[in-house]
Amino acid sequence: MIRNLLLFSLGAGLCASLFSGCASKAETAATENLSAIEKAILNDKESFYHIDFKKYPEKRNILPVGVFDSGTGGLTILNALLAFDAHNNGNGASGSDGVPDFSKEKFIYLADQANMPYGNYYAQNKSGLLIEHILKDGQFLLSDKYYQDNKATNFKTDKEPVKVIVVACNTATAYGKETLEAFIRQSGANIKIIGVIDAGARGALEVFSKEESGSIGVLATVGTIASKGYEKTLLKLKDELGYKGNIMIFNRGGYGMAEAVDEEKEFIDRNASTPRTSYKGPSWAHPDYTIDKALLDVYNFNFSQNKVLCDSKGNGECEILQLNSAENYVRYHLVSLMEQMRKTPDAQPLKALLLGCTHYPYLTGEIRQVLGELYNYKKNGAYVYRSLMTDSIKLIDPAVNVAKELYAFMQEQALFNAAGSMDSSEFYISMPNLTNKNVITDSLGRFTYEYKYGRNEGEIQEYVKMVPFSRQNIPQETLERLSKMIPQTYSRIIRFNESNPKTSFLLPEQRITVNQ
Repeated sequence: MIRNLLLFSLGAGLCASLFSGCASKAETAATENLSAIEKAILNDKESFYHIDFKKYPEKRNILPVGVFDSGTGGLTILNALLAFDAHNNGNGASGSDGVPDFSKEKFIYLADQANMPYGNYYAQNKSGLLIEHILKDGQFLLSDKYYQDNKATNFKTDKEPVKVIVVACNTATAYGKETLEAFIRQSGANIKIIGVIDAGARGALEVFSKEESGSIGVLATVGTIASKGYEKTLLKLKDELGYKGNIMIFNRGGYGMAEAVDEEKEFIDRNASTPRTSYKGPSWAHPDYTIDKALLDVYNFNFSQNKVLCDSKGNGECEILQLNSAENYVRYHLVSLMEQMRKTPDAQPLKALLLGCTHYPYLTGEIRQVLGELYNYKKNGAYVYRSLMTDSIKLIDPAVNVAKELYAFMQEQALFNAAGSMDSSEFYISMPNLTNKNVITDSLGRFTYEYKYGRNEGEIQEYVKMVPFSRQNIPQETLERLSKMIPQTYSRIIRFNESNPKTSFLLPEQRITVNQ
């Protein structure tokens, strides 16, 4: 013991006398463990991505809250934050007072639309590239930089950094939250990262009493399902919170659903009337997502208005069948989930369906309709799925639980802004960087599928530029959906376009306005 103490003292004394050398070795070791994008952010002062964290604002409570997702789906999370009213704003006591709890908070939202869907990176063996995208999302929120449009050569530096980051993307939470947290610790910024998976898992378990049995369905992107993020978290919380019943978990990767919501052309094309060679969604011959001809009556696909693209050759049967609406993607995946349960011995009735992708709450109407059809579906006079379903399956949107976690953290850390306003919130989206000669886009100005998933991690360059929301980068169909589904957020997007100095460069026809 004494010998060890003497050796420790000698080592400490030696390091004290050679402090700069010891520190240098420690810094070198720490740097060697960083990824290329982390090194660029922390150490490369010439890099666009560099942030001088020594100058990070000290007065944190007046800073905005940052929220990011792989696309516009995360706006459902933001909408829940804007609408959250579970406390008295005067004294913080529980109970609604008619005033949103975050009414004095400014939010900065980022949709990494150019790189979406995040859920497909795993299937393409590009998880490292996905993590790099996630770190770049965090860098944007932590920095002061943005571009006016994706052709601009100079960036602006009047965006505020944030005081907390909400990862409003299930796949990003599953694959990148821990890496992002480790990077924040390395930077010394002390920024809290809140993800959606823990929140969603808690919400699903709250449907059950402590002794109750039943099943939870997890409908998420392929990448989220592959990570087992929800399954591991549900099982962990089940034990920690003392649930004693037989709670079974059924996972379904909603391949193509998020892409259909965001109108990705490889999965849905409203202008198409015949099958397309570029289609990548479920089909008769898809190796992983095969449409089962024996289940056509169960799928009950909507063939109207080219919502299914069919090459019938005049004989009434589709030799090629392609899904071409978000509704039909829902039908395919919910039937597949129920078939998975039907083939599982002693499967417990489905009591909760966890919407493990922020795009899926836009489809709650379609999901409820299809679940009702499946509950009542009969074959040869017998109900096929009724024994596997409760009569009122609870749809779990993690958004409200995210709001609860954010409120608790900000109250504990005294981070609430006393003089701000959610009406000053800002909205940004990634677009392919047209000044980067390496970037490959299609006729619509989007990354080609091959380029998007063919890039390699570690090749640090600006693939995208983060620019303000406008009619140039948000499709009309998406705007119509946002105005109907999340009106509180949509009104702030309009305000951002109409009155924020950061969008003053937009022409009248480029602005998102209430009359369009």
